[in-house]
Amino acid sequence: MAKDKSASANIGFRPLHDKILVKRDEAETKTASGLFLPEKAKETPKTGTVQAVGTGTVNHETGNLIPLSIKTGDKVLFSSYSGTEIKLNGQEFLVMSEDEVLAVIEG
Repeated sequence: MAKDKSASANIGFRPLHDKILVKRDEAETKTASGLFLPEKAKETPKTGTVQAVGTGTVNHETGNLIPLSIKTGDKVLFSSYSGTEIKLNGQEFLVMSEDEVLAVIEG
Protein backbone atom coordinates (compact mmCIF):
# COMPACT_ATOMS: atom_id res chain seq x y z
CA MET A 1 0.00 0.00 0.00
CA ALA A 2 2.87 2.41 0.71
CA LYS A 3 3.98 2.06 -2.91
CA ASP A 4 0.62 3.38 -4.10
CA LYS A 5 0.76 6.38 -1.77
CA SER A 6 4.28 7.37 -2.83
CA ALA A 7 3.38 7.10 -6.52
CA SER A 8 0.35 9.31 -5.91
CA ALA A 9 2.46 11.83 -4.02
CA ASN A 10 4.99 12.08 -6.87
CA ILE A 11 2.21 12.89 -9.34
CA GLY A 12 0.20 15.04 -6.94
CA PHE A 13 -2.97 13.12 -7.70
CA ARG A 14 -4.86 10.55 -5.61
CA PRO A 15 -7.79 8.75 -7.29
CA LEU A 16 -10.85 8.13 -5.14
CA HIS A 17 -12.75 4.90 -4.54
CA ASP A 18 -12.53 2.52 -7.55
CA LYS A 19 -10.72 4.98 -9.84
CA ILE A 20 -7.21 4.50 -11.25
CA LEU A 21 -4.75 6.84 -12.98
CA VAL A 22 -3.22 5.40 -16.17
CA LYS A 23 -0.34 6.69 -18.31
CA ARG A 24 -1.22 5.64 -21.86
CA ASP A 25 1.57 3.93 -23.84
CA GLU A 26 3.18 5.91 -26.66
CA ALA A 27 1.83 5.41 -30.20
CA GLU A 28 4.03 3.48 -32.62
CA THR A 29 6.00 5.83 -34.85
CA LYS A 30 6.94 3.29 -37.50
CA THR A 31 5.70 0.00 -38.89
CA ALA A 32 7.31 -3.41 -38.41
CA SER A 33 8.91 -3.02 -41.84
CA GLY A 34 10.49 0.31 -40.83
CA LEU A 35 8.16 2.82 -42.52
CA PHE A 36 7.53 5.98 -40.50
CA LEU A 37 3.86 6.68 -39.80
CA PRO A 38 2.39 10.16 -40.27
CA GLU A 39 0.68 11.64 -37.20
CA LYS A 40 -2.83 10.97 -38.57
CA ALA A 41 -2.09 7.30 -39.28
CA LYS A 42 -0.96 6.51 -35.73
CA GLU A 43 -3.41 4.40 -33.77
CA THR A 44 -4.12 5.50 -30.21
CA PRO A 45 -2.76 2.80 -27.89
CA LYS A 46 -5.27 0.91 -25.77
CA THR A 47 -2.66 -0.06 -23.19
CA GLY A 48 -0.99 1.81 -20.38
CA THR A 49 0.65 1.62 -16.98
CA VAL A 50 -1.23 2.28 -13.74
CA GLN A 51 0.32 5.25 -11.92
CA ALA A 52 -2.00 5.48 -8.89
CA VAL A 53 -5.06 3.67 -7.52
CA GLY A 54 -7.94 4.55 -5.23
CA THR A 55 -8.71 2.85 -1.95
CA GLY A 56 -11.50 0.63 -3.29
CA THR A 57 -15.27 0.51 -3.07
CA VAL A 58 -17.48 0.15 -0.03
CA ASN A 59 -19.89 -2.77 0.16
CA HIS A 60 -23.15 -0.95 0.96
CA GLU A 61 -24.63 -3.98 2.74
CA THR A 62 -21.73 -4.70 5.12
CA GLY A 63 -19.84 -1.40 5.10
CA ASN A 64 -16.58 -3.27 4.40
CA LEU A 65 -13.98 -1.82 2.02
CA ILE A 66 -13.37 -3.94 -1.09
CA PRO A 67 -9.81 -3.20 -2.29
CA LEU A 68 -8.97 -2.93 -5.98
CA SER A 69 -7.40 -5.92 -7.74
CA ILE A 70 -5.27 -3.58 -9.89
CA LYS A 71 -2.13 -2.10 -8.35
CA THR A 72 0.35 0.63 -9.22
CA GLY A 73 2.74 -0.51 -11.95
CA ASP A 74 0.32 -2.95 -13.62
CA LYS A 75 0.18 -2.78 -17.43
CA VAL A 76 -3.48 -2.75 -18.45
CA LEU A 77 -5.64 -3.07 -21.56
CA PHE A 78 -8.73 -0.88 -21.95
CA SER A 79 -11.23 0.02 -24.70
CA SER A 80 -10.77 3.00 -27.03
CA TYR A 81 -13.21 5.30 -25.24
CA SER A 82 -12.37 4.40 -21.63
CA GLY A 83 -11.56 6.98 -19.03
CA THR A 84 -11.32 10.74 -18.87
CA GLU A 85 -8.23 12.42 -20.27
CA ILE A 86 -6.45 14.84 -17.92
CA LYS A 87 -3.12 16.72 -17.87
CA LEU A 88 -0.90 16.73 -14.79
CA ASN A 89 2.50 18.43 -14.72
CA GLY A 90 2.45 18.65 -18.53
CA GLN A 91 1.80 14.91 -19.00
CA GLU A 92 -1.40 13.27 -20.28
CA PHE A 93 -3.15 10.61 -18.20
CA LEU A 94 -6.46 8.77 -18.12
CA VAL A 95 -8.67 8.49 -15.04
CA MET A 96 -10.94 5.46 -15.23
CA SER A 97 -12.87 3.03 -13.08
CA GLU A 98 -11.41 -0.38 -12.41
CA ASP A 99 -14.47 -1.77 -14.27
CA GLU A 100 -13.24 -0.11 -17.49
CA VAL A 101 -10.04 -2.19 -17.50
CA LEU A 102 -10.40 -5.23 -19.76
CA ALA A 103 -7.25 -7.08 -18.64
CA VAL A 104 -3.94 -6.87 -16.82
CA ILE A 105 -1.09 -7.68 -19.20
CA GLU A 106 1.40 -10.03 -17.55
CA GLY A 107 4.97 -10.68 -18.60
